[in-house]
Amino acid sequence: MKRVAIVAGQSSYRTPDFLEAANLLRVEAFVVGDGNYPAGHQGIEVCLDNPMAAARALVAGLPDLDAVIGVDDQSVLTATTAAELLNLPHNPIDAVAAARNKAVLRGLLGAAGVSQPQFRTAPPGAAIPAATEIGFPVVIKPTGLSASRGVIRVDSSREAAVAENRIRTILNAADLPATQELLVEQYIPGEEIVIEGLLDQGDLEVLAIIDKPDPLEGPFFEETLYVTPSRHDPSLVQQAVVLVEDAAAAIGLVMGPVHAEVRINPDGICYLIEIAARSIGGLCGRAFTFGLLGESLEIMILRSALGIRSPETTPARPATGVLMLPIPATGTLTGVAGLAAAQQVPGVEDITITVPTGRRVEMLPEGDRYLGFVFAGGANPAAVETSLRQAGNELVITVDGEEISPWSPAKLDY
Repeated sequence: MKRVAIVAGQSSYRTPDFLEAANLLRVEAFVVGDGNYPAGHQGIEVCLDNPMAAARALVAGLPDLDAVIGVDDQSVLTATTAAELLNLPHNPIDAVAAARNKAVLRGLLGAAGVSQPQFRTAPPGAAIPAATEIGFPVVIKPTGLSASRGVIRVDSSREAAVAENRIRTILNAADLPATQELLVEQYIPGEEIVIEGLLDQGDLEVLAIIDKPDPLEGPFFEETLYVTPSRHDPSLVQQAVVLVEDAAAAIGLVMGPVHAEVRINPDGICYLIEIAARSIGGLCGRAFTFGLLGESLEIMILRSALGIRSPETTPARPATGVLMLPIPATGTLTGVAGLAAAQQVPGVEDITITVPTGRRVEMLPEGDRYLGFVFAGGANPAAVETSLRQAGNELVITVDGEEISPWSPAKLDY
């Protein structure tokens, strides 16, 4: 029986889905992380803040493995380092580290001539001159946080100063140095798509092209809808795929899952916003299944890591999507109403609330989690989008005893 280590951070949603995939493939799986393991599964407790030490502990405890998989941003460096120590196939450690640091990533992409926003790095107090040099509007962001945490669009020098102070407070709350350099990027107007794929010796196999139907214009970049297949012109999609291939090559990624986000400006030019050496975050992967058997994204990733070719990687259904439920206010979550009505919306397949009642929640840009996920399928992307919007419209979130609809009128205008 093949043996695989699943390395996951404390806040990861993904561990149960990877364990289920391992079970279906008859693979023996071990969880490596902070000790918060799913019931019935043993693992090794490590501190992922120190990837080298965590990797050595993993190897000492599990010396006979066939693959090591990092499922989120917090765990990919530990997984890659452990794979190197075990002489297993892996990405170069420097490539994975570059994908984790937005400033390093931008530098490598720029050196390779990959299409991306103009950028500057800004030490404390330097956001205004960096933004002025690029030209407003710009996006200011930390270099190492994920899930749009701390990402803020600004349109003036005054807003840049306020945003810099706010981001440095967020870094401090995340136990990161508040004095670290920030990234200041040109704001690219237009629509955004996600490319989900697997690399094999540097060749990209695309698993899904995903549209984000809601505009992401700022000041904060809270994502809501993902729908696949894409409704963009095939030539634009192909341009985006080539851009992701070039980006992966520029930083040195050669194998395993890739999650990339691409902006398409009004002139039809693609810009690489992000590329990560992992698959899509949260529970969003549940929206995508493949082949006649409807195999999960996690099964695709496990097969790839173990060198087992997937029999079929075409989507199992005509169209699918996921609605990420935003946190509508900061406070204590006291209720989620309308779940039964949302579940009855045609096309809706499942709703999962991931924040327990009584838990404190935070809006972006301070927050880093979603309230939950709604999944839908349909005959075409438009039908899926309509189902997800209707389901979201049924939900009413209660924070600190106050009922709040998480949707603005613009998002409901479909």
